[in-house]
Amino acid sequence: MKVILVNGSPKQKGCTYTALKEVEKQLNKNNIETEIFWIGNKPISGCLGCGGCSKTGKCVIDDKVNEFLEKVKESDGFVFGSPVHFAASSGMLSSFMDRVFYGRGKLFANKVASAVVSCRRGGATATVDEINKYFLISNMPIVSSQYWNMVHGNTPEEVLKDAEGMQTMRTLGNNMAWLLQSIEAGKKAGVNLPENEDIIRTNFIR
Repeated sequence: MKVILVNGSPKQKGCTYTALKEVEKQLNKNNIETEIFWIGNKPISGCLGCGGCSKTGKCVIDDKVNEFLEKVKESDGFVFGSPVHFAASSGMLSSFMDRVFYGRGKLFANKVASAVVSCRRGGATATVDEINKYFLISNMPIVSSQYWNMVHGNTPEEVLKDAEGMQTMRTLGNNMAWLLQSIEAGKKAGVNLPENEDIIRTNFIR
């Protein structure tokens, strides 16, 4: 079993990374393979809505998105982390997730996921809600913790002093490992994943 922890901060080893590392430690203690995937600090375009990915399976913009999508196929769970920018996720992570999830519900279905955010003071719960919406529309079980999945601090050193935040990250790692192991045990016992109906698309005029 493998979990990819996505660092959506432009800083490779800042506050978001510090939070993700605490989650990763607990996953590793529970024999879950992990990888921290940094989306980088180069501009990431939002989705163009061109539909090219539906034909090739890859985004027409060849960047970190396509690199990540190759890893998704062999992964069982995900933790998407972001700093809080204006009470929302980083613009880069938002663009990244728009393109990663667009038209790929089947690729992510039944794989567990969680959001982790770091902030100086406020806007954390709004950011968690924003990221969770990608999972909710993709048939992904969301892993919770003992509190909302957030840490506070302006530097990695300050984040490490957030005792409750660090404990929340450890609890999240343990909960994700438990859920992954439970799903794996269910498969071995003959419990099949849910069969979903074909999606019915409607709007407000028909």
